[in-house]
Amino acid sequence: MGLGRASATIAAGTLASRLSGLLRSIVLVAAINTIGQASDAFAVANQLPNNIYQVISAGVLTGVIVPQVVRASAQRDQGHDFLAKLLTLGSLLLAGVTLVATLCAPLLISLFADFGPEQHALATHFAYWCIPQLFFYGMFALLGEILNARKIFTPYAWAPIVNNIVSIAGFALFIVLFGQSRSSLAGWDTAMVMTLAGTATFGVVAQTVILALFWRRAGIPLRLDFRWRGMGLGHMGRLATWTFLTALLGQLVGIVQSRVVTPSSGEHASVFASQTAWLVYMVPYSLIILAIGTPYFTRISEHAAAERHEDLRADVAQSIRILGLFIVVATAAVAAAVLPVSRLFSDSPQTAAAIAPVLLAFLVSLLPMAVLFIVQRTFYAYGDARTPFVFTLVQAALVLLLTLAVAFTTPLEFRAAAVALAQSASGIIQTIVATILLRRKLGPLGLGPTWRALLRFALMAVPAGLAGYGVFLLTGGMDGWMMQERLWGAVGAALVALVSAGVYVALLATFRVPELKTALRTIRRRG
Repeated sequence: MGLGRASATIAAGTLASRLSGLLRSIVLVAAINTIGQASDAFAVANQLPNNIYQVISAGVLTGVIVPQVVRASAQRDQGHDFLAKLLTLGSLLLAGVTLVATLCAPLLISLFADFGPEQHALATHFAYWCIPQLFFYGMFALLGEILNARKIFTPYAWAPIVNNIVSIAGFALFIVLFGQSRSSLAGWDTAMVMTLAGTATFGVVAQTVILALFWRRAGIPLRLDFRWRGMGLGHMGRLATWTFLTALLGQLVGIVQSRVVTPSSGEHASVFASQTAWLVYMVPYSLIILAIGTPYFTRISEHAAAERHEDLRADVAQSIRILGLFIVVATAAVAAAVLPVSRLFSDSPQTAAAIAPVLLAFLVSLLPMAVLFIVQRTFYAYGDARTPFVFTLVQAALVLLLTLAVAFTTPLEFRAAAVALAQSASGIIQTIVATILLRRKLGPLGLGPTWRALLRFALMAVPAGLAGYGVFLLTGGMDGWMMQERLWGAVGAALVALVSAGVYVALLATFRVPELKTALRTIRRRG
């Protein structure tokens, strides 16, 4: 499968997944609201398996598994023996980690949140039902990353839709049984906790089962193999040590961020509001960065394995330019539509206004994160996990310092946005450091034209975003129809985004930006 076709397949699946995920969040918000103590209790509990999964996925799977599977696929058996051993070892480790995490649920809640006794008790009750997601998240990531490394991109991109469908049905059932807006701590019983948290867990189980079915259809044997000797555990372990520490740093930062934000719970934007803003941020990240960047990562890994360094440099430069072309307009469009977008996930215009600054603060780092995605994975392609740990350490230290400064200087009502901005600022510096270190490793990268292209894109995105925001103002702004109901917020956000995108493409065409044709060829290419 060529880059264009692979990117289009992942983009289509990711778009469907993210749109259904947004609908899932809208139904969840209708059930428990965005701002409230019960809302934040569920948000912290349901995030626990995600936090641990991110250590496994971002730390070990992405950084270690993909390059190893690419190399193993060149073997006579196409790496089937290696994959069976890897799957067996991974499932056992995941089961052990999940069991320990479930037993430690009260401690984990205390670690991630500064809650009072009643809110802590509810969050712990949620956590016992949510933490088992960890095993299925891990298996989903393990199976999916292996399929990606084998250039089978479709199942991993589309399976999360099943999770969202199950969750939408379950959260709707919660509303039918127990009513809407259950954001306070009063009245929660075991049946309510089981319905809400059990739904979230069952959705993850469902998506993993779907992926396992595709695994068998892909012709890869799904079997256990305990003969781990000779599969390169020593080398993989050395790589995993650094990638694990890299991801663990991120989680330690997340703990500090959560504890700084949770005192706002109940009255101001807090954990659930931050997660909601992050979900919106992840739509363009997933749709553009993952969809386009994932096939490039596989090809970059192939170039690294074959020592085709010039081809690798060319792909690094091209991937950053193509990502930048799309990510810049996405940033401008979401920023212009930030209030109607926030209205989708709130029960009033006032709540939307509290969420919007958090989303804007995250958006600041969207373009740098696109660059970092390619740079970081280029290190992984060369089997270098130590350097990403170094520049992640720089980012983590900055986030910690800035977040602690927020804790001592920022009023509760602004803390969520300030913490998000601290994370974005640190990510920008991390990207700069990572790019410098990659140049030291590979020599001149030839990225001068790429940086100039990104600057051109940004300059053209400014009037595009202003045009979109002008539409919002012309329809009445905060008092207009876009802010009256969630449905109108969705329609308004789509209208603002379409205007922004239209102006951006018109400017690219008017000034004959060459990357536009390159991007169109990449999308249309088949094989």
